[in-house]
Amino acid sequence: MPPHKKTRRTSESGFSKRERPTLLRKTVLPEEKWPMRLNKYIAHCGICSRRQAAEHVKAGLVTVNGQQITEPGVEVQPNDRVTFKGEIIRPEDRKVYILMNKPKNVITTADDDKGRTTVLDLLQGRIRERVYPVGRLDRDTTGLLLLTNDGDLAQKLAHPRHKVVKVYKVVLNKNLALKDFEAIREGLELEDGKALVDNIFYYEGKKNELGIEIHIGKNRIVRRIFERLGYEVTALDRIYYAGLSKKDLPRGKFRRLTEKEVIQLKHFT
Repeated sequence: MPPHKKTRRTSESGFSKRERPTLLRKTVLPEEKWPMRLNKYIAHCGICSRRQAAEHVKAGLVTVNGQQITEPGVEVQPNDRVTFKGEIIRPEDRKVYILMNKPKNVITTADDDKGRTTVLDLLQGRIRERVYPVGRLDRDTTGLLLLTNDGDLAQKLAHPRHKVVKVYKVVLNKNLALKDFEAIREGLELEDGKALVDNIFYYEGKKNELGIEIHIGKNRIVRRIFERLGYEVTALDRIYYAGLSKKDLPRGKFRRLTEKEVIQLKHFT
């Protein structure tokens, strides 16, 4: 695999060290993938997800062959010159899959303008390829987080159609009443619609500790479910994600997925 090109940050590029994309000597994706939608191309470069890439394009941060493009659906060819924030970007040829047990007080984002620690900070110097998180975990939420440069897989894992299963351990400030337990199991009406859960159970017999299994991906959904009933979530930990568990993965650590786990992930989608 060709080595990364050394590039110097300039004021025009606007890149932080963590945000700088992977630069390869040539585009190496298979011919059958071309032409490719621009937002998909950006995702394959390991910068962000397709959805985020579409927003970057609409914001005018991308050019193709020297022309600013604001339509994410524009198709590009292997030899097109694509830039993001003033720097040429090329797709990754080697897909990387990282499973992290995210600690508390870490931001699930590529960069933070307030200087707070991000999940990518935890990878510094350990992963050469540019990866980004699939989905989000709140700053105060711990547990399993997948990071990858596989834009196709990230898109599928995030899509509600695939119903990717997530299980959280929830600790409340007080015991959960049986009537509230039943209300959650039946599905609560929140401000953005009904919150359907796949399963809920008391965790190891403790009435203030719950396991909750969901596949919906609405923002802060687990916390909002309990807040709707007057409970405060004092700890939230994702213990299962798309067939992956935290076994032998201490808090704050990460590891590459095995080949078998990658196949399993793709099977989920």
